[in-house]
Amino acid sequence: MQVLVVGGTGTLGRQIVRRALDQGHQVRCMVRSPRKAAFLTEWGCELTRGDLLEPASLAYAMEGQEALIDAATARANDPGSAYEIDWSGKQNLLAAARTAGVNRVVFMSLLDAAQHRDVPLMDIKACTEEWLVASDLDYTILQGVAFMQGLISQFAIPVLEGQTVWVSGTPTPMAYMNTQDTARFAVAALDHPETIRRAFAVVGPRAWTTSEITQLCERFTGKDARVFRVPPALMKAMQGVASFFEPSLNVAERLAFAEVTGGGITLDAPMDETYGTFGLDATETTGLEDYLKEYYDTILKRLREMEADLDKDAKKKLPF
Repeated sequence: MQVLVVGGTGTLGRQIVRRALDQGHQVRCMVRSPRKAAFLTEWGCELTRGDLLEPASLAYAMEGQEALIDAATARANDPGSAYEIDWSGKQNLLAAARTAGVNRVVFMSLLDAAQHRDVPLMDIKACTEEWLVASDLDYTILQGVAFMQGLISQFAIPVLEGQTVWVSGTPTPMAYMNTQDTARFAVAALDHPETIRRAFAVVGPRAWTTSEITQLCERFTGKDARVFRVPPALMKAMQGVASFFEPSLNVAERLAFAEVTGGGITLDAPMDETYGTFGLDATETTGLEDYLKEYYDTILKRLREMEADLDKDAKKKLPF
């Protein structure tokens, strides 16, 4: 199929692009800065410059496409409110798809979004889901939780380097998923008509708490973690200060997401039926323990190689 991917430079989006190309699809990516997305061209992807807030650029991006996979979201350094990009921009995108006759849409959402309408990002996802349900588009909604990749900077590196691990709120079990596995579902939806006009939870093999993740990192590194739990009152105060200034409004809205990740309510869902519907094998999905082990094995091996190289250089300088 001719597939337009929006958000193709993101952590998830680039995996969707890679998977779609591997499955034989012709992929076009709409990006704000083509120069920063040169790697997508090297993979065999067509690039077009576009912005969710510029309807004319969306019309051009949609030309000749048969399906749309939307993995776009506001970045942490984007100014202003996420509602401008993630809601106004999303309306522009879906309206452009209808006008261009691109009826097949795969939308990346979040699990239980409708239950957290006071959290901006969840509210935006829930509103978009409602818009799709009310439309005549052939949508598939994929409701994820969180990506394993995000744990590297939050847990894996701080534990390895003896830095503080910052966590907030009440321990909340979350079924983290590898972005490569999430991408499998996004692309598989295009080949399975039975997924049309339905929403599916897409989560990892099991839910993990921050304490369990920290223990895994300690086991793989042989080091003790320094954990500091941020009081909810402090998070609220930080959110309030950030929301007072227009440039940091997006930051304030992201801080509000701590109510979800630290709310104490398990973020998980059964997946057996989903795997069957999408024609995917559950045994091929990466487990968090395997993911972290592979990461540490790679990093520690590289560190040992660097130390060996340093030793060699030091020995060359000896007078005997």
